[in-house]
Amino acid sequence: MVLDFKLIKDFGCKKIDKKFQLDNDILVFFGPSGSGKTTILNCLAGLDTPDRGYIKLNNKVLYSAKQNINVKTFKRKIGYIFQDYALFPHLNVFENIIYGKRDKAKDIHKIVQLMEKFHISELKDRYPTTLSGGEKQRVALARALMIEPELLLLDEPLSSVDYNLKNKLMREIKMIQKEWDIPFIYVTHSIKEARFLGNQFLSFKNEKEVEINEYKENIS
Repeated sequence: MVLDFKLIKDFGCKKIDKKFQLDNDILVFFGPSGSGKTTILNCLAGLDTPDRGYIKLNNKVLYSAKQNINVKTFKRKIGYIFQDYALFPHLNVFENIIYGKRDKAKDIHKIVQLMEKFHISELKDRYPTTLSGGEKQRVALARALMIEPELLLLDEPLSSVDYNLKNKLMREIKMIQKEWDIPFIYVTHSIKEARFLGNQFLSFKNEKEVEINEYKENIS
């Protein structure tokens, strides 16, 4: 298994307890808002600390309550695409993608390749406020992949795009996952997105995996 985790977060009135093993597939976190999907993403990324459990990625322990291990976020090699894409408004597309890279001169070739791959080369001097939803998503994907992640987390990245664009972007996400061959965890409360994208599913509605096949929806 590429990713193996068991995470428990106790809020007193509510406890989130999730575990899963994942290969290089797309795992969909499925369930309503407020059910803990983003909390588990943040724990995987190191932005939040679980109360108990463990995270193993490519046989490396990133978090273990028993062993008192908690690897810092920037050392985890995990890409994260937030719901609002979290692009820096004062930086142009090129600067957003390369943000955080220490040796920027060394990575120029890589960023050029990524911009070409995502068809955003012509946008390199534009700022986030001038971009469409689809353009923002491509920039966010390029920025997340700049670190050559071993795991990519996507927190409802299509919630603010229209129907026609959503279908196109879902196909692109699936294609990118196959090309990069790393595990993706995709958060959604949309049955349509879950069924189209997911290879495996983890329900945040109850304690058993959701029966996605009960919801027969096709994407044209």
